[in-house]
Amino acid sequence: MKRIVTVQDISCVGKCSLTVALPIISAMGVETAIIPTAVLSTHTMFKNFTFKDLTDEINPITNHWKNENIGFDAIYTGYLGSFEQIDIVANMFDDFKTDSNLTIVDPVMADNGKLYPAFDEAFAKKMATLCGKADIILPNITEASFMTGMEYKEKYDEAYAKEMLLKLADLGAKICILTGVGFTEDTTGVMGYDTTTKEFFHYTNKKLPASYHGTGDIFASTLTGAIMNGLSLQDASKVAADFTAECIRITMEDEKGCWYGVNFELAIPYLLKLLGK
Repeated sequence: MKRIVTVQDISCVGKCSLTVALPIISAMGVETAIIPTAVLSTHTMFKNFTFKDLTDEINPITNHWKNENIGFDAIYTGYLGSFEQIDIVANMFDDFKTDSNLTIVDPVMADNGKLYPAFDEAFAKKMATLCGKADIILPNITEASFMTGMEYKEKYDEAYAKEMLLKLADLGAKICILTGVGFTEDTTGVMGYDTTTKEFFHYTNKKLPASYHGTGDIFASTLTGAIMNGLSLQDASKVAADFTAECIRITMEDEKGCWYGVNFELAIPYLLKLLGK
C-alpha cells in the first residue's frame, strides 16, 4: 500500500482541507498520514470561527518520523498560513524527498483575481519558491498570476494559459497544472504542462451553475490519490476533474444539501468506479 502525507489545516466542520483529503485519499486505497498546520472550528466562510495555530508542532512531528524511519510515496501540501510554515515545508521536502517519491503543492492563497485577506504579494512570491521545489503544482489562474507576475484575466484564450504554464515551469516545478481553466463560458477544467516531455494537455467538463467551498481541495486530493494508484498524470487529472464535477452535481440536486461544502461522501462510489475498484 502506498503512503502519503498531507500538510494543511483542519476545519472541524467545513468539508475542505484535511476533512476532505483524509477520507478521499484513504477511500482510494492509500494510507494517508497528516500534519495539521492549524485547527479551526469551521472554515472561514462561517462567522466567529475559532483558530489554533499548530506551527510549533510540525518540526517535532517530522523529527519523530525521521527517528522512526517513516517515509512517504508523496508529500502533498495545501493551505499554508505563514512564511514560517512555507519554510518548514521546504525543509520537510529536503528531509523526506527520495528519487522515487513525489512532492505536490496546491498553493492555496487566492481566487477570483484577489489574494485571500491574510496574504500579500510577498507571500505569493514566497509560495512561488516552494512551488519551485515541487514535482507537481496545482494553482488556479489567480494564484498563478500572482506567482508569475502575469496579468490576471477573467477571459482568456489558450495562448494565455500556455504562456502562464511556461512561466510557472520557470519557477522550477516539473509538472504544472492550472485548475479552473475554461476557454468558453460553459466549460471548465484543467490545463497542464510537463517539462520533461514539453507537452501540454487540456481536459474540460461542462461548467455547472454553482460554486462551493473546498472543491479545489477535492481536486488536489483526488489527483494525488489517483497518481498513487498508478494512473498517468493526464488520466489522474481526468479522474480528479470528473469526480469534482460529480460532487458539485450531486450537491446541486440535494435540496437539503449543506451550504458550506459539497456532498463528496455520496460521490465516493463514483470515484471508485472511475478507478476500476
